Amino acid sequence: MPAWLTGILIGLLLSAPLAAGERPLFDAHIHYSHDAWDSTPTAEAVARLRQAGIVAALVSSSSDEGTQRLFAAAPDLIRPALRPYQRRGQLTSWLRDPAILAHVEDRLRTHRYVALGEFHVSGADADLPIVRRMVELARQYGLVLHAHSDADAVERLFRQDPKARILWAHAGFEKPETVRALMRRQPNLWADLSFRYDVARGGDIAPEWKSLLLEFPDRFMVGTDTYTPERWREVGEHAAWARDWLDKLPPEAAARIARDNAEALFPPIGR
Repeated sequence: MPAWLTGILIGLLLSAPLAAGERPLFDAHIHYSHDAWDSTPTAEAVARLRQAGIVAALVSSSSDEGTQRLFAAAPDLIRPALRPYQRRGQLTSWLRDPAILAHVEDRLRTHRYVALGEFHVSGADADLPIVRRMVELARQYGLVLHAHSDADAVERLFRQDPKARILWAHAGFEKPETVRALMRRQPNLWADLSFRYDVARGGDIAPEWKSLLLEFPDRFMVGTDTYTPERWREVGEHAAWARDWLDKLPPEAAARIARDNAEALFPPIGR
């Protein structure tokens, strides 16, 4: 497709209004990593989010340049988070890499963020020195920790800082009863529901999830997780899926999970 035509189409997408009656969403789990920049240019990525009715998005990337590109293009839409990874393949090595820590500290001095993460840590690795320093940096800069972790690691992070605020990526891929128990113990724990397709089956919310969402309607958020470039093609489809099951909740709970909880935790920042 000619570049001029691509530009026109992207412009049309950017100007497309939210459909009448369509529920606005805050997507609390978006990545715009280096391998997505060519296949989904910045303007197109912003357009896809807006076309999907996403009015705000928590974005982190490998490297952070992707987040900064989106934030520069749409500061009203993007809530920047600092992911420690500079490239793919660092999901486990970052825990013991001093260069990662130096990178994070340098970016924090240079840019503004609302969160640290998404980062991956499980079990006792949460007590490693570099992870402990991340918790300290989150406290120092007033940031939320976006942790892709099991329940054990989340508990360890809270032991390091009982006042930490943690967004639990994918609700830890834990069972609803495990999530419930941890949320009852930790009032500063929120969870995004990216990749939790077990929440709604066949268009209906799973009973165990519905009771959990209604017990903690102020602690959950929706998310897509564009962890591969291909996932950018599914942003609209995922938003439609989320709206479908949200519509089966009481209106106030649905509004909180769709947007309000994330807006409260991640207010916009100026450039």
